[in-house]
Amino acid sequence: MVRKIDSATRIPVPGGKVIDEYVGRVNSSDDRVSIAHMTAPPGWDEPAQTPEFAEYTLVLRGTVIVEHDEGTTEVGAGQAFTCEPGEKIRYSCGPEGAEYVAVCLPAFSPETVNRAE
Repeated sequence: MVRKIDSATRIPVPGGKVIDEYVGRVNSSDDRVSIAHMTAPPGWDEPAQTPEFAEYTLVLRGTVIVEHDEGTTEVGAGQAFTCEPGEKIRYSCGPEGAEYVAVCLPAFSPETVNRAE
């Protein structure tokens, strides 16, 4: 069945990052996949996490920095990165901030992201 989604739901998060979820548990009641547009301010970072979902991210503007077991990877505008379930990762961004789209399979949830305290 075709279903039009008229707008995103803004999900509040600490640290100044803005998450606009178009498809997912919050906006469309879909637990199979989430698609969100994110905007992070300059110097933003978040705690390490070990999510139970795969994440596919396309960077639209700026740089997203991904810390992982093998080191640190900088992903710039026009590039993408993927993370598999169970990988320990930590996201931050460069001095110009970042804008990106993230797709999670299954859908993102606070219960399955497993953020460090």
